[in-house]
Amino acid sequence: MLPQFRDQDLLQRALTHSSYANEHLSNAGVPIEDNERLEFLGDAILDFIAAKWLYTRFPELDEGRLTSLRAALVRASTLARFAESINLSEHLRLGRGEADSGGRHRANILSDAFEALMAALYMDQGFDAVSAYFEQMIENTATTVLNSNLDRDPKSLLQEWSQATLSITPRYRVAAAEGPDHAKTFTVEVWLGDALTATGSGSSKQIAEQIAARIALRDIATRNRDDGNAVEEVQAP
Repeated sequence: MLPQFRDQDLLQRALTHSSYANEHLSNAGVPIEDNERLEFLGDAILDFIAAKWLYTRFPELDEGRLTSLRAALVRASTLARFAESINLSEHLRLGRGEADSGGRHRANILSDAFEALMAALYMDQGFDAVSAYFEQMIENTATTVLNSNLDRDPKSLLQEWSQATLSITPRYRVAAAEGPDHAKTFTVEVWLGDALTATGSGSSKQIAEQIAARIALRDIATRNRDDGNAVEEVQAP
């Protein structure tokens, strides 16, 4: 459920994607303001709230782990899930082309809109209101991320394991790039020495590499589980 707003104009601005603003004018004939400036402010606000909450909630963690946890809590995929949990997609104002191409459920649009919404809530009701709203969302997510090592980079974990166990560094190779330029799907292979270990696909080379590394770690953990040398299983960002 969306938070309640005193200033409905602020809420509407937070929900307005640039594609909608480009296609419409206000009643006064002037351009409609989109949510990009609010998104900028919201990004900084959520970073601070997540850092403050983690610092208080996990006094035993060092700076490095706190930093990786914060990154996991405020990255686009996590914020998009938060946006979906409050049905934010139903309220977005998108241009016709963006809406027709599935933009209402695109992670980057949802995460940007969520940041804008939090900035608008800050402008409307202050920092405490945003903290209460966002901290309630990250409570369960942070515990899951911490317990499952979801904040750790799969590529880094795979490299740590392969260098310690095999004395080699993983190699990544783009096996395919399919689709139009604006919506390509990349397939990447990860090799350990001469062995093809796993393959992953994603909307960018970086995402495909992360997914390939995650699959490799999962497969290694499965093979080694019986002899007690299982690798920590992680998920790609």
